[in-house]
Amino acid sequence: MAPKFSQVLSVTRQAPELIVPARPTPRELKQLSDIDDQESFRFHIPVIFLYKNKSASSPPVLKEKDPVNVIKEAISEALVRSQPRKLMVDCNGEGILFLEAEANFKLEQLGGAIQSPCPYLEQLTYNVPGSEGILGCPLLLIQVTRLMCGGFTLAIRFNHTMCDASGLVQFVKTIEEMARGANTLSIFPVWQWERLCARNPPQVTSVHLEYEEINNNSDTFITTNPNEMDHKSFYFGPKEVRVLKNQLPLHLRNCSTFELLAACMWRCRTIALQLDPKDTVQFSCLVTARAKDYKMDIPSGYYGNAVAFPAVHSKVGALCNNPLGYAVALVKKAKAEMSEEHIRSAADLMEVKGRRPRHAIKGNYIVSDLSKVGFDRIDLGWGKPVFAGIAGAKSIFSFLNRYQKEDGETGTLIPIRLPGPSMKRFEEELKRMIQGSTEDLFDITETRKIACKL
Repeated sequence: MAPKFSQVLSVTRQAPELIVPARPTPRELKQLSDIDDQESFRFHIPVIFLYKNKSASSPPVLKEKDPVNVIKEAISEALVRSQPRKLMVDCNGEGILFLEAEANFKLEQLGGAIQSPCPYLEQLTYNVPGSEGILGCPLLLIQVTRLMCGGFTLAIRFNHTMCDASGLVQFVKTIEEMARGANTLSIFPVWQWERLCARNPPQVTSVHLEYEEINNNSDTFITTNPNEMDHKSFYFGPKEVRVLKNQLPLHLRNCSTFELLAACMWRCRTIALQLDPKDTVQFSCLVTARAKDYKMDIPSGYYGNAVAFPAVHSKVGALCNNPLGYAVALVKKAKAEMSEEHIRSAADLMEVKGRRPRHAIKGNYIVSDLSKVGFDRIDLGWGKPVFAGIAGAKSIFSFLNRYQKEDGETGTLIPIRLPGPSMKRFEEELKRMIQGSTEDLFDITETRKIACKL
């Protein structure tokens, strides 16, 4: 999937600027919920949207317009209608950080390299010095990069303490509606942080394995130098899903695609790390409380984090030596742990612990399904994005992104980060499981470098 060209790809950026609300907004200090304000969310995540040049089919309001100016104006309007969030949110009207950039290449020259992991991430989402902290830093950084073909990329780096993936999509949807000339919003933002705050008095009623560190003998992932980590993405289409489901007992074949692929990744990852068979490993999945099943009554305009990390444990030997169905059953069990009481108990745990515990690291693997949150449906006036999603795996996290191949087939793209030797073993085990369809399983290995002019 590597593009063919001889030139050095480069991105030239303008000086960073702050986009402020289009009209004055109240100066307020707002508190986060106890689910927002936990150590697990104190980091930034980059999301990338890639758009073709489709000006001929754009609505009249956007014809012949520059995407940079359209998006800047839409953001300014969106900031009037929504209220950003922090650990203690200082709504000071100072806006968000924005960068305008020009690339010396066309969309087709990128080939498959724009997907996760994106080798151009540092160029398409520039980390402005001093902007990466949690306190006293911009909550959002947005960069729009024009491509020579008339297409463009929209990259957003957001502070996870202020929103989850669904909340971010709501904010970008507001930008979409403003960009397309809407006079009102389809969904208005709400605060209501108290819905996910600790009870008084707090009552920790659930077992929260997700916050308990595992005392293993060793963990190759933890002890490996970050610079020696390999980062790849793997595609699962209908054929791969069918092959994997055929390996399950009949009573598990009604599992969801997420349950199947998360179990497959967890099992292959554990085998690849060559851990002590007597050690314990953990699987944790992000489950949203927005689903009607949990009766949480989370308002549709709620931007904050409304997720929990239910988890399960397994001995390494049992996970590696049992068929795939064993892992699928455990993933289903983890999801079943999620309930209204579980997330309220998690909020109470934050209050009881005081220091805001973070999710377990050692022996843990966390998977989040982003394939249905709506990144791929954001149309700013240039059509739906060619690619949209999290720009790679982060530490022990993997994200399921919806992905469409060039032949039109739609499937799931999953990034993972592993030590170099472990990645080779991971690929071998995955190929063994996808017998007969390995030619359709691809990874993104592009490592070209861009000369970046500041």
